[in-house]
Formats: sequence, structure tokens, C-alpha cells
Amino acid sequence: MNWAAVQAIYVTEMHRFFRTLAQSFVSPVISTSLYFVVFGAAIGSRIQEVEGVSYGSFIVPGLVMLSVITQSISNASFGIYFPKFIGTIYELLSAPVNFLEIVLGFVGAAATKSLFIGLVILATSTLFVDIEIQHPIAMLAFLVLTCLSFALLGFIIGIWAGNFEQLQLVPLLIITPLIFLGGSFYSISMLPAIWQKIALFNPVVYLISGFRWSFFGIADVPIGISLLAIAGFTGLCLAAIWWIFRTGWRIRS
Repeated sequence: MNWAAVQAIYVTEMHRFFRTLAQSFVSPVISTSLYFVVFGAAIGSRIQEVEGVSYGSFIVPGLVMLSVITQSISNASFGIYFPKFIGTIYELLSAPVNFLEIVLGFVGAAATKSLFIGLVILATSTLFVDIEIQHPIAMLAFLVLTCLSFALLGFIIGIWAGNFEQLQLVPLLIITPLIFLGGSFYSISMLPAIWQKIALFNPVVYLISGFRWSFFGIADVPIGISLLAIAGFTGLCLAAIWWIFRTGWRIRS
């Protein structure tokens, strides 16, 4: 393993993040505040509690997951797409660096950025509601795994994308609706029976359910299934990336 190469890619990507540090942190704080104003105040006045948890507190895990997932995909997809766009990807591919080291550098940096933002949003939430994390280690584990798995997905999207419009296509039209329909701001137990069954086909449900369990000890699906879901998703992304580098799809052509 060429750790110097991994470090070089990682540090370069992190430098780009810290150059816009104020924007990177201020934007999530403002967005989180707006969500609490809209959902916490407007909807929270009508829905006092969900499964024994105040509605304002109940939506915190969903807010964190919403930002973490979108930021992981955005950071990783742009991180690998930009070298493709300007042509420096060929210098990287011709260097004595294997695909695992490239993935570790780009995905590791994207996951780190998203983790920072997720923690900032969690800290901002404490200004609005009281939060008690029953399982802090599980919470961090779910947060890190989500950052890594969706950074891997973003890496795939960045390789697939042929232009900046395609770079935003999957997150905007597929991922964001799945997050909103995945129980970010409600429990799927509040849905009619038929829609509860349909919701279980949404993979984001398992992520948000497991993450919410780490806060309040309540979940829409068993915690073991949530862990299996995120592990399976991570494995699929890794297999797809291995195939991409093995065949050179969208990289060498």
C-alpha cells in the first residue's frame, strides 16, 4: 500500500475544502435552522410527539442524514469528476498508484468533509431542541458508515458523469426524493399499511431508522437489518468501483 499517494490525494482534497471553510460550515447551519423553523415550528405545533419523542428532537437524525448523504455524494463525485474534466486523471492513472489507493484518497476526503458537516448540524440542533444520544458509539458508527458508503456512490457518479449536469442528475432526481420518502421527518409507522410495505423497498429507510435508534432507542426496522443493509450497499459500491478500474469504463475512454 502506497500510503504517501493516499495522503497526497487526501490532503489535496481537504485543502480544497478548507479554502471554503466558512461557506462549508455556514450553509449547513442556516439550512438546519430553516428546517427547524419550517418543520419544528409549523409542523411541530400540530404533531407534538412521535413514538414518545418530541417532534423537534425526532427530526434531528433525519436532518443529519439528509445533509450527510447529499454532501458525501457531492464531495466525492466532484472530487473525481474535476480531474476527469481537466485531464489530470490520466497523470494519476499513469502514476504507480493502484485503484484502492485512489479510492481511499478521494473517498476518505469526501467522507471526512461530510462527517464534519454532520457533526456541525448535530451541534446546531442542540440550539433548538434537547437531544439525548442513548447509544453514542452506535451513532458515530452509523454516521461514519453512511459517510463512507455514499462517498463511494458519489465516486461512481463522478466517474459516470459526462458533464456537470449529469453530476447533479442522480442526487437531485433519485437520492434526494429517497431521503425525503425514507422517514427523515416522520416514522413510516405513521403511514397506511400498504405504504409501510412499499417504504421498506427504499434503502434509505434502513439508514435513517438505524441512526434514529442510536438516539432514542426506537426504530422502524430492526437494528440488525439496518446494519446488514448499509454493509450490503457498501459492498455493492466497492464491487462496482473494482469493475470500473478493471475495465477502464468511463476513465480511459
